[in-house]
Amino acid sequence: MLALSFWIGKIFLSLTKEVPDFGGVYSEGIIGQPSFINPILSQSNEVDAALSNIIYSGLLKNDKDGQLVNDLTERYEISQDNKEYTFYIKKGVKWHDNLELTANDIIFTINTLTDPLFKSSLRQDWQGVKIEKIDDYTVKFILENPYFGFLENLTLGILPEHIWKNIDHDKFHLVKYNLEPVGTGPYKYASHHKDSDGNILDYKIVAFKEYSGESSYIGEINFNFYSNEQFLVDAYNSKKISGISNISSQNGNLEIFRKNTSLYEIKIPWSFSVFFNRNKSVALANKEVRTALDLSTDKQQVINDALRGKAVSLEAPFFTGTDEFNTNLQRNNFNIEEANKVLDEAKWEKGSDGVRSKDGVKMEFRLLTVDSPDLVKIAEILKTQWEKIGAVVHVESFDFSDIQQNYIKPREYDAILVGQDSSFSVDPYSFWHSSQKKDPGLNLALFDDTEADKLIEEARAEVNKQERVNKYYKFQEIIKDQVPAVFLFSPYYLYVVDSKVKGVEIERINSSQFRFSNINKWYIKTKRVRK
Repeated sequence: MLALSFWIGKIFLSLTKEVPDFGGVYSEGIIGQPSFINPILSQSNEVDAALSNIIYSGLLKNDKDGQLVNDLTERYEISQDNKEYTFYIKKGVKWHDNLELTANDIIFTINTLTDPLFKSSLRQDWQGVKIEKIDDYTVKFILENPYFGFLENLTLGILPEHIWKNIDHDKFHLVKYNLEPVGTGPYKYASHHKDSDGNILDYKIVAFKEYSGESSYIGEINFNFYSNEQFLVDAYNSKKISGISNISSQNGNLEIFRKNTSLYEIKIPWSFSVFFNRNKSVALANKEVRTALDLSTDKQQVINDALRGKAVSLEAPFFTGTDEFNTNLQRNNFNIEEANKVLDEAKWEKGSDGVRSKDGVKMEFRLLTVDSPDLVKIAEILKTQWEKIGAVVHVESFDFSDIQQNYIKPREYDAILVGQDSSFSVDPYSFWHSSQKKDPGLNLALFDDTEADKLIEEARAEVNKQERVNKYYKFQEIIKDQVPAVFLFSPYYLYVVDSKVKGVEIERINSSQFRFSNINKWYIKTKRVRK
């Protein structure tokens, strides 16, 4: 009888194959709390952005490789002058309350977003854009000027007009729909629980069976919220959760996690650099000093010692491996001898204490950073490297809100080590155009160059990619010559997931929220079907 059962089993296996099946629960741990699960309010909070991305849909979305693909859109057309974008919306798309999405919802979302009374941080991205309704399933965007990156804006989640239209701007941040949202995404809100102090402990979403895209396999996703990374690791190892949203490089080691764990090293356009404020430091106002600091920076040591090798080095405002990156800059720039030579020739003399000075000015400055363990360690490594060429570096660290409010906004720093989020298709305008030197602009080096401004402006409006790339090559040559910053590295997004969760094939994402870009392909349960 046992032999018969064995052979029946063998025959069954030979005639069938294993495929994903519906069901199972995925629980993910995140540091932080949800506040506004609302696409036009969520961008400054990683928790909000992740939940918004999975509950709401945009006209377009990113796939697992970070490329734009249709979401709510059937197809779209771009006019010859690249100023008009016509989108044809899928018919029959259902909101989570089973009403149908139409062009009115898209127009309402954009109009709300661009209204200054609603205080969306995304408003700047939509300046100079008008939207027109063609019919119930067609909308047209009209741009004042061509902009190559406009399609990226259309991953924005769409709000349901029938729920939000009667909510005034002064109540917009207060209503329950910011925590109990109604979207058109692959998962819909189910429940959440709070403790006695009002902190949200967990948040449950379930697969939306009427979703307009491919149905998801995993039936339920739970998000659990923690105050620090050690609590996340402990919760994972005790099987309270089956994934960690993002782990630091210091914990990016499978050995510290329980068995059957997968660690995904995902490329993401985060860039970390030291920006020099030439208006605050006399020493750093000298090009030869900035050049020497750049030459004496051993980026690979920074990556190996502070990040366990979980990053790639940067040489420019564009990411290595992208078409826009000027490959002439892709070289090992670390050269202590050359750094000392540059300073010697510029008459920065070393004193008996080993510190360089010129005309009574010491090569001395403050280096500010956020008080995270990784960044403080990196700052200390840079301090040691730069001291070898005669610099005196005072490292100071502050919590994020303090450094943002009291140092970044008023530009009160000599040099600052921070990270910036962008896109693999970088538009350097916000980061390097002279008009962005003051807050809320992101030009932290207060870089001001007429030729660079002109190249940035022309590239934004250039629809021919190769011509745009050529302009960016010239722009990078100016940056390399002026040395307004030391570009350091782009870290990997380290995503920890229980190995029982299959189909997580993400390689490149434009933002951490897009880790769920192929969530409909993830699965836990399987079944066997005939081959």
